Amino acid sequence: MISPTIKLYDEDAYTTSFEAVVVKSDVITEGDHKGARKLLLDRTAFFPEEGGQEADFGTINGAQVLDVQIEKSEEGELIFHTVGADIEAGESVHGVVDWEHRFDQMQQHSGEHIFSGTVHNEYGYDNVGFHLSRQVVTMDFNGPLDDEQVLEIERKVNEVIVQNLDIEISWPSKDELDKLQYRSKKELEGDVRIVTIPGVDVCACCAPHVRKTGEIGFLKVLGRQNYKGGVRIFIECGLRALKTLGREHTLIQDLAGSLTTSIENVPGQVCKLKDELYEVKGSLQKAKAELLSYKLKEIPKDQKNVTVFVQDMDNKSIQNAINDLTVSHAGFCSFFVLTENGYRFVSGIADGDARKVAAALKQRFGAKGGGSDKMVQGSMPYAPEDEIRKIIDEIED
Repeated sequence: MISPTIKLYDEDAYTTSFEAVVVKSDVITEGDHKGARKLLLDRTAFFPEEGGQEADFGTINGAQVLDVQIEKSEEGELIFHTVGADIEAGESVHGVVDWEHRFDQMQQHSGEHIFSGTVHNEYGYDNVGFHLSRQVVTMDFNGPLDDEQVLEIERKVNEVIVQNLDIEISWPSKDELDKLQYRSKKELEGDVRIVTIPGVDVCACCAPHVRKTGEIGFLKVLGRQNYKGGVRIFIECGLRALKTLGREHTLIQDLAGSLTTSIENVPGQVCKLKDELYEVKGSLQKAKAELLSYKLKEIPKDQKNVTVFVQDMDNKSIQNAINDLTVSHAGFCSFFVLTENGYRFVSGIADGDARKVAAALKQRFGAKGGGSDKMVQGSMPYAPEDEIRKIIDEIED
């Protein structure tokens, strides 16, 4: 009979080195880790992927730990470690947890508890989703929060952090648990591990946490978006947040330097440049339209179909030009604008069915698009101009 894995991270989240015995060793025969070993140890300091948090990193007997998963069995919870080394059952092994990664996860998760507890206390919302990895930390709440509310929660969270409160871990009895008010995303059975931040949060949680809130450093909200009737919040804490804010500060400094202004004046300068760019683009489009108008006037009036190729032109200007052309030309009046992937096109006719152009281009070139009998638009792969003109000229009215 296999005994449940002893979770050393439950006893002390700061444990980074341990000795264990391999209870079971199986060769993985499929999947991403095919050929590696799946080790069951009698004890481990490696936190597995669980509760929305990714697994710990580190080594076992010097071999990189590729994955750590927890499996429930009749005997209890068993923790398996994937390693790329030939380690057999019965061997004694030495495990080392990557402390930099572990502490980062602890900072993020403890910060999340304070944030979620504050949201619950202030608004009564539940945290219904949580994801913690090397790249992102997200929380999903089942109620709306606007930017001002989120900023106020962030302020309160950081006030809690600087108080350097103890973060308490406990295993209440069933009677104690029945009387305890605590947060949990699901119904729990068996022993329940409770993480308490006095006056702030009481939550069922399986993950390692820092001992005191001050070790979190600080929490920064990086984003907010509406999600499934509630809100998704993006955060970072501690050293991770410091690195992000450092990168962003450097970017803003560089931007301020390129604009020859101070950091606080960057938003105003960017808005000014956007307005100027908008005006320049408008003037350029107007000039292009006027130039095109002169060119179109040179087309013989008795020419039936008019097919024009341009480098850059907005759809509104094209539609106006086609409306003008169809007054004096009886056939299909079409514009093809060169793009990175081919052309976007607009075609119209005064008396006929412009959809025939879209159909012919689709049949010959695989074009996509549609519209009414008076005007169609779409996109198509690149093709020689003469070939496109020929296809249109061959369309029967």
